[in-house]
Amino acid sequence: MLKKVKTEDAVGLVIGHDMTKIIPGEFHGPRFRRGHVIKQEDVPELLSMGKEHIYVIEEEEDWVHEEEAALRIGKAVCGVNLELGKPKQGRVNISSTVDGVLKVNKSLLYEINSIEGMILATWHNNVICRPGSIIAGTKIIPLYTSEAKMKVLEDLCKEKGEVLKVLPFKNRKVGIVITGSEVFKGRIKDRFSNVMCKKVEILGSTVHHQVIVPDDEDIIGQALIDMKDKGCEVIILCGGLSVDPDDVSVEGTQKSGAKIISYGVPVMPGAMVLIAELGDIPILGAPGAVIFNKTTIIDVLLPRMLAGDKITRQDIIELAHGGLCLDCEECVFPVCPFAK
Repeated sequence: MLKKVKTEDAVGLVIGHDMTKIIPGEFHGPRFRRGHVIKQEDVPELLSMGKEHIYVIEEEEDWVHEEEAALRIGKAVCGVNLELGKPKQGRVNISSTVDGVLKVNKSLLYEINSIEGMILATWHNNVICRPGSIIAGTKIIPLYTSEAKMKVLEDLCKEKGEVLKVLPFKNRKVGIVITGSEVFKGRIKDRFSNVMCKKVEILGSTVHHQVIVPDDEDIIGQALIDMKDKGCEVIILCGGLSVDPDDVSVEGTQKSGAKIISYGVPVMPGAMVLIAELGDIPILGAPGAVIFNKTTIIDVLLPRMLAGDKITRQDIIELAHGGLCLDCEECVFPVCPFAK
């Protein structure tokens, strides 16, 4: 354990933690490392750093140092496609190794942080990760913690599973069905295709088939079935989702035999989105808002679908908290695939 002693009386004793020195604009880092045996010539330097007292190691039995503790927390909470960094000033970072979607077991995360002195801070659930993205950090608050507390945390993770993992993006075959009699008949030019193709491609998938159909629920339903039969793994249904009497994309989806998960989501812009499943093929209905807004609910849901994440009704309900986009000129929130 640690014992507090006057710096002048610490010669010959072992420092119990890294001691940081800061010279603005010149140096910021550990001046003395844990385990360093204090020499007489170290005393003036320690005093100049404002260290009138220091902690020295008295006994370490059954106690875990902050760096070892942070590493052990990291190992306990990490699932697939994540890696640990090296300890620095008691902290260990956790980074993604792939392009994908971060999954956080929030209830287990809260249990871990309820253990006194244990810290695990993460990005938000379901955000987009890139290789090297630091998605979490671990540390303990004291310099040492007990072996008993570490065992509680590690046993909790063994019992309840992964706290963090990244679902990787795969090159999925995407089908796009664009609805609108005015587009089908050539009265106006389609504006959905370019927008949706870019969103698909930036996430590592490819548009396998595209078709434009009129506002006819039977034809829309058959187009969805055809996309599945052609091997599409995700289907995007564009347009026809407003309250206009000619907009029948929801009815068409039902005609295909798909199960509607939700029509309407508590996120703006893009609230009139459609989420459905045709067998095991997810369908994402994109409202007209995607044409006029850089970031919409599509940028929240499409990455999850392309990573193979199943979206439930409960997932949709939980989007209400934080579902109002600030529509800033430059989106910096990591959920946005266009963020710098």
